[in-house]
Amino acid sequence: MKRDIKICYIGGGSKLWARVFMSDLAVAEGLSGEMALYDIDREAAERNAKIGVRINENPNTKSKLEYKVYDKLEDALSGATFVLLSILPGTFKEMRSDVHTPEKYGIYQSVGDTAGPGGVLRAMRTVPIYEDFAKKIKEICPDAWVINFTNPMSICIKVLYDVFPEIKAFGCCHEVFHAQKLLTVMLKELRGIDVHRSQIYTDACGVNHFTWITRARYEDIDLLALVPEFAEKFGEEGYYEEGDDRFAFETNPFAYGNKVKIDLFEKYGALAAAGDRHLAEFLPNKWYLKDPETVKAWKFGLTTVDYREADQAQKIADTIEMAEGRKEFEVVKSDEEAVELMKALLGGGTVVSNVNMPNRGQMPQMPLGSIVETNCVFSNDTVSPVVSRPLPTGASNLVYRCCVNIDNTYLGIKERDLDKIYQAFVNQALCNSLSMEESKELFREMCLNTREYLDPYYDLDTYFGC
Repeated sequence: MKRDIKICYIGGGSKLWARVFMSDLAVAEGLSGEMALYDIDREAAERNAKIGVRINENPNTKSKLEYKVYDKLEDALSGATFVLLSILPGTFKEMRSDVHTPEKYGIYQSVGDTAGPGGVLRAMRTVPIYEDFAKKIKEICPDAWVINFTNPMSICIKVLYDVFPEIKAFGCCHEVFHAQKLLTVMLKELRGIDVHRSQIYTDACGVNHFTWITRARYEDIDLLALVPEFAEKFGEEGYYEEGDDRFAFETNPFAYGNKVKIDLFEKYGALAAAGDRHLAEFLPNKWYLKDPETVKAWKFGLTTVDYREADQAQKIADTIEMAEGRKEFEVVKSDEEAVELMKALLGGGTVVSNVNMPNRGQMPQMPLGSIVETNCVFSNDTVSPVVSRPLPTGASNLVYRCCVNIDNTYLGIKERDLDKIYQAFVNQALCNSLSMEESKELFREMCLNTREYLDPYYDLDTYFGC
């Protein structure tokens, strides 16, 4: 297969993901064409374009693309075969409010970008942006495949399909990959068998960042049957599946010990398939996120915005050095699957992977039209969702509540109805210990903290009596 394509990358100034994706493109075979980088931070996009040139010069590169920076989104979209969406809706100032303002009310968030009060406020900023993206894609490149990486994932996919029902879009997230990696760790630790996660089969379903594995096998070995033995051996002290340090959660706020995941398995009989930091935010706030001491006992961390700012500053410094040729960038295949999915859509074989799409019956337990994450078959310009195995009743009830919250949050934002948004806000599991007055005060404070991004779309002054 040799295909000449155009990829429009919205958020093309990405500080890390863009160059990982560019590297995956480079080591894939049979691709050529253009990567159109668009970002409100043009300088950042230009740095990635320079890194792209250096990638093309690397001896490991098999597919070379031309990297171009665009000032206008319309020009970047024109003629696109694929559109990638990877943006930060707002700045660290808004994120700081999303994550840390609820702490005054006893609500701690380990991520704050999908569920909980932080997820709702982030959605309020994101939906209007995505409405515009969907309209422009419909007008300029309606046949393009649209791949979303932005959080809150479910809300982003929801708005794309609502504004442009015929859109060809899906959302990619690597959280299930980590759970698959954990299963291979179990296989190695308990049975001495060393395999890559791609060699095992998993049936995954749920909503993004709250997906569950209901079946997992390697050849004739039931991998879920290994979980109790693994829990007995490693559950109390924790085990992080990535890298060589299984105790990385003691120093790395993005790492976790999988203690929450094992606890949920023991409660519900299915393996929750996201990192513990994400899982905890979909559950009542006194389960795993009661306070920093409780979080530490469950062996994960509260990722502060101060840490994120320092981390981004380091990534920017790395990007500048790579763009200027003062730092080497290794061109190798990552564990992400976006390029494999793109090649399958171009006719280069068949791939099965978990992605986020509207529920057309692939999760019969969930409302039709809700955005769900299940296995899908990618082949020759087609994505076909696979009907998932039923979730255990308890897990299904938890996921159903999430679907309802996501749908109601979106409906309120779509209608710019702050009452409806508040109803979804107060129904977040992390808000379950708030009094009615506290929930109203918190919603008001968070909205006003980020009003720079909200005022163009919502009448905050009238609603809050400012």
